[in-house]
Amino acid sequence: MLRCVAKISDRQIHHIPKVLYHWRASPGSAAESNSNKSYATEAGIRAMTDHLKEVTGKDIPVRQGQFPFSYEPDWPVDDNPLASIIIPTRDRLDLVRTAVESILLKTDYPHFEILIIDNGSVEAPTLQWFDCITSQDSRVRILRDDRPFNYSALNNAAVLSAKGSVLALVNNDVEVISPGWLHELVSLAIRPDVGCVGAKLYYPDRRIQHAGVVIGVAGGAGHVHQYRDFDDPGQFQRLKVRQEFMAVTGACLVVRRKVFDEVGGLNETDLAIAYNDIDFCLKVHAQGYRNIWTHKAELFHFESASRGHENTLDKQLRFGREAAYMTRTWRFDVVQDPFYNPNFSRQSLDFKVGMPEWPFP
Repeated sequence: MLRCVAKISDRQIHHIPKVLYHWRASPGSAAESNSNKSYATEAGIRAMTDHLKEVTGKDIPVRQGQFPFSYEPDWPVDDNPLASIIIPTRDRLDLVRTAVESILLKTDYPHFEILIIDNGSVEAPTLQWFDCITSQDSRVRILRDDRPFNYSALNNAAVLSAKGSVLALVNNDVEVISPGWLHELVSLAIRPDVGCVGAKLYYPDRRIQHAGVVIGVAGGAGHVHQYRDFDDPGQFQRLKVRQEFMAVTGACLVVRRKVFDEVGGLNETDLAIAYNDIDFCLKVHAQGYRNIWTHKAELFHFESASRGHENTLDKQLRFGREAAYMTRTWRFDVVQDPFYNPNFSRQSLDFKVGMPEWPFP
């Protein structure tokens, strides 16, 4: 299979959403347990190593993944490119300090800068902390931007001041868990065929908040495996493997600057607050790049802790306009996400079988 796919494009591969073949796991078969045929795992590693050599021209180490018959390439980070971590905030010192200090203290990837976009902070403790953190660590810069809150415009403007060839859009309400989070995201984002890369995010109670986004469900877009426990393996162990999605959340999104510029950045005209990350991912996907989610970059996400919820009439009207834009532009009402089987439920994104969308013979 790997020798075949090395010689064709992704567009030449099609998915038939029907059960075409199955077998029962008989005693002693590899379908029942890989412990019976450990050589199959070794053969899989050799096959993957040979495949990566053929398609990349590089010797990329491959190890067994977190469950049998899964494989994890160790993608190289050539030249350790500078990653510019962009964090918008307006006061909320309790949040932004946690985010920034967790990045500085826990991140093992050495080449990064942090650009804090100060969107009109007025509280004295916040301004004092800005002065303190920039004097203590030269990797941190403050960019003052007092315009009315427009998430897209704030990030687009900050990119112009960023020095890195890799951009990390990060909310002010996250906290790093895994030290290798940035190395993992950068190693995937710098691959020439990859666009956006997203992280595994948890609520404060360690339930899953983000593990990839499916398009065309519940009237728009939704997070898969949401509210599962932190150690839940997911449907067929999906929460333990890197995988492709049409979109990932902008709460922690890494992308090459070249790709960001190629699609024109975030849409600050039509999507000031909501859906700008999804729209950005879909633009990147439309350009032929692959958007990836990885389980190996873990952060807490205190969702909406800073901006709040859509709980006023003005916010609800604005959200409605942005949702309508997405439906017009990306046909949210009819789109078929290629990374979510059409036989799965559209109401629950837990990979549960729903009403079939193909006729029975």
